[in-house]
Amino acid sequence: MTSASCFGYPISIFFIVINEFCERFSYYGMRAVLVLYFKNFIKWDDDLSTAIYHTFVAICYLTPIMGAIIADSWLGKFKTIIYLSVVYAVGQVIMAVSSINDLTDMNRDGEPDSIDVHIALSMIGLLLIALGTGGIKPCVAAFGGDQFEEHQDKQRTRFFSIFYLSINAGSLLSTLITPILRGQECGIHTTQKCYPLAFGVPAALMAVALVVFIVGSGMYKKNSPQGNIMLQVSKCIGFALRNRWKHRSKSFPKREHWLDWAKEKYDDRLIAQIKMVMKVLFLYIPLPMFWALFDQQGSRWTLQATTMNGDFGAFQLQPDHMQSVNPILILVLVPIVDAAIYPLIRKCKLNFTPLKKMTVGMFLAGMAFIAAALLQMEIDKTLPALAGKGEVQLRIINSDTQDATVQLNGAEMPLVVAARQATSDYTAFKISDIKNVTVTFSQNTGSSNSVNAQFIEEARQTLLIYNNPFRYELIEDYKSKPADGNNAVRFINRLNTDVSIIINGAEMPGLNSSAISNYTLLTRGKKDITIIGNRSCTTTETFGFGSATTFVIFEECETEKTAPNLLRVTDIQPNTIHMAWQIPQYFLVTLGEVVFSVTGLEFSYSQAPSNMKAVLQAGWLLTVAVGNIIVLIVAEAAGFKEQWAEYVLFASLLVVVCVIFAIMAYFYTYVDPAEIEAQFDEDEMQKKKKEMDMATYENVPIQEKQSKL
Repeated sequence: MTSASCFGYPISIFFIVINEFCERFSYYGMRAVLVLYFKNFIKWDDDLSTAIYHTFVAICYLTPIMGAIIADSWLGKFKTIIYLSVVYAVGQVIMAVSSINDLTDMNRDGEPDSIDVHIALSMIGLLLIALGTGGIKPCVAAFGGDQFEEHQDKQRTRFFSIFYLSINAGSLLSTLITPILRGQECGIHTTQKCYPLAFGVPAALMAVALVVFIVGSGMYKKNSPQGNIMLQVSKCIGFALRNRWKHRSKSFPKREHWLDWAKEKYDDRLIAQIKMVMKVLFLYIPLPMFWALFDQQGSRWTLQATTMNGDFGAFQLQPDHMQSVNPILILVLVPIVDAAIYPLIRKCKLNFTPLKKMTVGMFLAGMAFIAAALLQMEIDKTLPALAGKGEVQLRIINSDTQDATVQLNGAEMPLVVAARQATSDYTAFKISDIKNVTVTFSQNTGSSNSVNAQFIEEARQTLLIYNNPFRYELIEDYKSKPADGNNAVRFINRLNTDVSIIINGAEMPGLNSSAISNYTLLTRGKKDITIIGNRSCTTTETFGFGSATTFVIFEECETEKTAPNLLRVTDIQPNTIHMAWQIPQYFLVTLGEVVFSVTGLEFSYSQAPSNMKAVLQAGWLLTVAVGNIIVLIVAEAAGFKEQWAEYVLFASLLVVVCVIFAIMAYFYTYVDPAEIEAQFDEDEMQKKKKEMDMATYENVPIQEKQSKL
């Protein structure tokens, strides 16, 4: 069957390219916001969020083997894509449903009261997505290649270029758009970010991908399953190992290669092809370490961006927006490297072989993590210090008009407390060392008041003191950066009347006399804060990224035209390190990817026999899966208190692996699979010729044979 064509190309490939664009948008869009969903919605810590994220990615790169086996041995590529795309789309829909804020009851902060339902649905959705995206991965590109006739080699080559362009376009657009969707506020509880929208749009795109692919069904060339070469290779290797073990006795003569023990059952051509594949797969052993670093762009580096300033003037970047730097740089660097860097190296007459390029790529990724570690050290200087085990960080806010002295166990505390509108810095104390706390106000010399407070381990707490009559409040403060670069704000009402608080037109819950509000999350920028008591007055406050602030309302304004008397106390400083400082590490890791990944695929293709390129493709994808498994092991097992130390560990491991790979590459001998296969073809032709000659000779009459003798 000859497919309908347009400009010399089968019309069917346009459906395949659109399908791939939508599918990649769906996958990368969902993945871009995934780690922040785990941290901010599910409320997992950084390590668990990172581990689950990389477990998911690992499964996505393990399932292609399953998809290839199903397609080649059972259903064929077309049906495999259809069935697994349905699984994929269902998984995306379940992920969108799992993130609906109002799916379960809400607590007073507008967060899910029971997170178990959300976790269960998320895990089911992610498993289905992994099965779907991984299962169709080895099928779609190959199915597109099947649409061309034998004489359309030029068109087939251009198709693959367009196909991979659609992958990068889908990735780039999704990593730009879905963080914006996530940054919206939706649902009844508007303090929650809009994860249902961020997951829902990728789900819709996956549904579109499926529909588009089905619409083109009548135009496709659908080849029947031809048997899976990976199964054949596995059986041959298994037989060789069993046969070698069976004949392990010294009485049996040794063979040149352990695969030669399969000659009793398999022909020499297949064995020679597997030998070529095994040589390349042996080189793959160190490669997972590169992917262990590379795929942390979506986990550790995104979490790093949450502690940074995303203000770019005219627009504000979300932390997960930084992942779009990678596809942007790929589109810029690939033509520069191909058209300028490599030709310049050739002009310098340097033998820059594919394996040397891959070694350089690994080294660049290691340097990217050194850059990330240096940046993390600077970020750490701006982060709040946390109390250790058995400690509490204590701060005093004097809410009275008199000076006060605070003593710990009879000795003056290292906390400076002055008159009204004064606050101290946080100081860490061992809870077990705090026997009693006494407070003495300046007009009550000789008279002190005891504080019987319950301190919370590893917490930040504020001791709020009053006089006439004496009383105190021990309140728990924010101890970490608010999610998504938001600002946590609360109010302490010192007035003798109830107040209403309006921020940028949105009314907060009412605040009774001498009451303390919960924290409310605000976005960055200028906010008009109106305090309504007996009179109404407004002040304008500016907020940055990721701060926590306490406002103490001391007195009502004298007139409605004057600002309220507020004491602004900073609980957590706003982010000061700009997100643009992540660009150097993204540049290094992307340049490493261009040199390593593109070259690795080219090298694998050139060194693979014609019928075993899929085997090496599966092996390449397996290195990505193993790399992500390495990350989740290190994230759980290393236990570093400082994130920069983990970055240095990964960089060091990759440099060591890079040296090992360079040594392995030095001893590798490049082969030409086509030449070897041609030799086997020639040998087979010679063998068949001899057999034909022998058959002809045997049919010659005996008298003629004797005459020739």
